[in-house]
Amino acid sequence: MTGVRWLTVFLDTAEESAEASEVFWSRVTGDPLSARRGERAEFATYLPADGDPYLKVQTVVQTPAGGLHLDLHTDDVRGLAARAEELGAAASYLDAGYVVCGSPGGMTFCVVGHSGERRPSAAGWPGGRSAVDQVCLDVPASRWDDECRFWADLTGWELTDPDDEFRRLVRPERVAVQVLLQRLDDEQPVVTGHVDLAADDVDAEVERHGVLGAREVRRTPHWVTLLDPVGRAYCVTRRKPA
Repeated sequence: MTGVRWLTVFLDTAEESAEASEVFWSRVTGDPLSARRGERAEFATYLPADGDPYLKVQTVVQTPAGGLHLDLHTDDVRGLAARAEELGAAASYLDAGYVVCGSPGGMTFCVVGHSGERRPSAAGWPGGRSAVDQVCLDVPASRWDDECRFWADLTGWELTDPDDEFRRLVRPERVAVQVLLQRLDDEQPVVTGHVDLAADDVDAEVERHGVLGAREVRRTPHWVTLLDPVGRAYCVTRRKPA
């Protein structure tokens, strides 16, 4: 089977900034960080109280644009990676059992073995519930049609909301993270990404993040854009946590 069974979001942070980022996101999610692993102890996982993990961290020498990448989990790593190449992705096959890829627009992702089945519950706070439950791919206008087609064909997930700015991939019910694509007004060299939180009470959630060290940079009727303590952009949205 070459289908996508699970998605993991990696927050990629330079080593000198990693501690501040990791502590912040642990407090945002309410999830403790696992023991470190890897040759340089560069990987760790946020451990939800229930369900399977889907948010992880990686310390890197140079933080990529956007500060994150995706892992696509499958029962057939080679098969899905080959499919990505057929659709226009670049791929580097590694002996470690995973494949590092780049979408046609330059968004980094990895194809890895299957590891998750159960979506965790949203965390509860005095202002209501919240959850990191979406990755938004920020796509320059020149890449829009090709990038939307690539992700829909690769995942096999239905592409909805066909308008001038947003399109969404309909995830399977069990998958914790959904994918939204946003068409940018301005050009940029590559496709980047940011995480979005769903929240019952956006104002209360944004205030909570401010106390934790985030800085608000933009407010719209539907979402608030913030920067975490290391400058990574993300949004708190008015979507209700699943």
